[in-house]
Order: sequence, then structure tokens, then C-alpha cells
Amino acid sequence: MITKLLLTLGAFLFMELMAWFTHKFVMHGFLWVLHRDHHVKEHVDSVIEKNDSFFLVFAIPAMLLFAASTFGDVWWAFYIALGITFYGMAYFLVHDVFIHQRIKLFRHADGRYFKAIRRAHKMHHKHVTKEHGECFGMLWVPMKYFKEAIK
Repeated sequence: MITKLLLTLGAFLFMELMAWFTHKFVMHGFLWVLHRDHHVKEHVDSVIEKNDSFFLVFAIPAMLLFAASTFGDVWWAFYIALGITFYGMAYFLVHDVFIHQRIKLFRHADGRYFKAIRRAHKMHHKHVTKEHGECFGMLWVPMKYFKEAIK
């Protein structure tokens, strides 16, 4: 049981590193064409952004791992897929619902962590080009934003 929990938790934590890497080097790199509309709002009335297609980058490996886990000795794949899926759920709730308010929930959350994560994301979005970005992660927030949150 502990192995399954550690695999799930480890995959979840690893996804924060993967999200940071993908955001910094892929979204703000060669696939900026898909991520740009998340920074530069040209179609304000649109609910869907090209940027939303990036969920596939993480969802497809999770689906493949879930499928692989149905074959004999690959039981561990299920728990890694579960960690990736939990991260995807956290990403949706934190980034799309809490920060960008695509669904109007959690509007009044004002704890220190919530203030810090909002501030870090705001600093990320102050850059409307793919260069000179900062704060590419989602759940891990640099300490300076926690310090700003208590002011």
C-alpha cells in the first residue's frame, strides 16, 4: 500500500517539475503559437484558448499508463497515471478556476499561499511575449511572493 501511495505522490510532485519545464521551454519556446493567446487576449469573448490544447501533453501519457496498467506486470503504471491525473485536476482547479476564474469559485480565498500563488501568476502574465518570463510553475511559489503576501 505504501508503495502505491509513494508512486502516486511521486508522480504528482514530478508533474510540477514537468509542468515548469514544459511551460518554460515548450510553451514559451517553439509552441508559443499555441500559448500566446493565454498571455495576449485577442478574442475576449472566446471561452476556449489555443493554449487549452496543452492538456493533451499530460493527459495522453496518463491515458496510456492507465491502459498499460491493465496488462499483467505493469500494475505500477496505474499509480503513476493516477498521480498525473491528480496533478491535472489540481492544475485545473488552481490555474483555471482559482487564478483565472474561468469558473467563478474560490473568489474569496485569501490565505497567504493563495495570495502568493496569485501574485506569482500575475508576475508571469505581465510578460506578453515569450521572452523574459518568470514563475513558470503552478503549485510551487518562490518565497518572495509569500513575503509579499503578508505585507
